[in-house]
Amino acid sequence: MKEIPRLRFAHLPTRIEPLPRLSAFLGGPTLYIKRDDQSGLALGGNKTRKLEFLVAEALAVGARTLVTAGALQSNHCRQTAAAAAKFGLDCILVLNTEHPEAPTGNYLLDELFGARVALVASREERDHMLKETFEAAKTEGKQPYYITYGGSSPTGALGYAFAVEEFMGQGVHADWMVFGTSSGGTHAGLVLGQRVFGYAGKVLGISIDETEATLKALVSGLASDASERLGPRIDFSPDEVLANDSYCKAGYGVLTDLEREAVRLFAKYEGVLLDPVYTGRAAGGMIDLIRRGFFKKSDSIVFWNTGGQPALFAEKYQTRLLG
Repeated sequence: MKEIPRLRFAHLPTRIEPLPRLSAFLGGPTLYIKRDDQSGLALGGNKTRKLEFLVAEALAVGARTLVTAGALQSNHCRQTAAAAAKFGLDCILVLNTEHPEAPTGNYLLDELFGARVALVASREERDHMLKETFEAAKTEGKQPYYITYGGSSPTGALGYAFAVEEFMGQGVHADWMVFGTSSGGTHAGLVLGQRVFGYAGKVLGISIDETEATLKALVSGLASDASERLGPRIDFSPDEVLANDSYCKAGYGVLTDLEREAVRLFAKYEGVLLDPVYTGRAAGGMIDLIRRGFFKKSDSIVFWNTGGQPALFAEKYQTRLLG
């Protein structure tokens, strides 16, 4: 395996905990949770694993500024801003929001970490502003390093390839890994790690906002490209990627009864906090699949808690979670 630049600042390995009370309540498979919400950086989350490789690459090429983009309550942007602060880099974030809010949740933390934030009204404007911002930073000599949306590049995906190796050393059997998927980096890393490290179970991503076809194409391509950073290229086909898009019709960041119930069930039965956008939707989908008999009762499932809890305290969600 090739030598890969990596900064080891995440709190790893993250714990795997049983969820006995929730398992009993649902009457289905045995449930576990992988606590990547406790990965250490800026209240934790899945992006910390990716940033160990991304920031290492940025420093290796002499970057002085991290530039990235996301929604107003982006967990990726919050953790990128924190990583920049930790390693003495500047950070520029381009965030899209239809209704600018007071600095709460992740947006508040972006400000505390000293990121320069540009707000735009839509994803289309965000993409345009991101390009302008990156070029301006280059012209100003800030030596910017661009991190793709969600940190979902071949380099970023490596974080979750090695997460599979970590999981397999923790002595917990799981027939399924279930998690939220959107920009595809976590999903691609798990698919790559499954192949490289020999995980025999199934890897199921529950879509937050993309169609199944889009995810299959995106994830297989990312996993294939990421494999070249480890050694000889492995070509993954879309058919090798498991994705479910049945729970994302409401749209990105829209809180429905599905997410609300999942957040409350995990809190009530296990004292575990999910977020309203990613883990809430993924857990809600998993719960519905359990109720529909998609999984066998003899199965065991590890749910990856990829973090995002600061969004619970965002103005947008504060009053809606208890409705």
